[in-house]
Amino acid sequence: MRYAALTLALLCLVGCSAAFRGDAMREADLPRYRHPGGAKVTLITVLSTQDGSGAHSALIVNGAQRVIFDPAGSLSHASLAERGDVIYGANPAVVDSYIDYHTRNTHDTVAQTRDVTDAVAGDLLARVMDHGPVMQSFCAQNVSALLRATPGFEAIGPTFFPKTLMERFAALPGVRTVRFSQPEDRDKRTDFYGWIGQKPKFNIE
Repeated sequence: MRYAALTLALLCLVGCSAAFRGDAMREADLPRYRHPGGAKVTLITVLSTQDGSGAHSALIVNGAQRVIFDPAGSLSHASLAERGDVIYGANPAVVDSYIDYHTRNTHDTVAQTRDVTDAVAGDLLARVMDHGPVMQSFCAQNVSALLRATPGFEAIGPTFFPKTLMERFAALPGVRTVRFSQPEDRDKRTDFYGWIGQKPKFNIE
């Protein structure tokens, strides 16, 4: 009975609220972008500004290319190159658009970045791209599972809670953290930036 109640509570989490997203593009049509500066893994956590609770978890992986793994995410736009729950061609404008969408008066967005080897990034990229769509309310569970199977991230245990995952990630050595706030932004817009080589608005480095 206790297990059933816990399962029901987890399924009722307000974050990660989108339904399955299909394969919007064929593999041959997917854009590729590799961000300069070496291989990196960035954990994205969306936090409520009201009570500090976690609303969503996502991963940005930069290796041979940079992608955003957005499990059960709610962001959708015709200009996004999506396949399953992976957003491809994650250039600075795409990342800016992603963070801007989640950051408003009701929510802050935290980016935690850690340098990794090319081999670690390549392995994680492969598993992210092969992962497939995620059910509602299972964003942190899927992100934590991917991370704890990654060399250097084994200390991250399984969790359904984005804030718990963020705190465990913060305990790893070499993590750089930045928090984005937009208290005057009251609209959950889907505005997208065009990239012409400009510096990022939301620098996750």
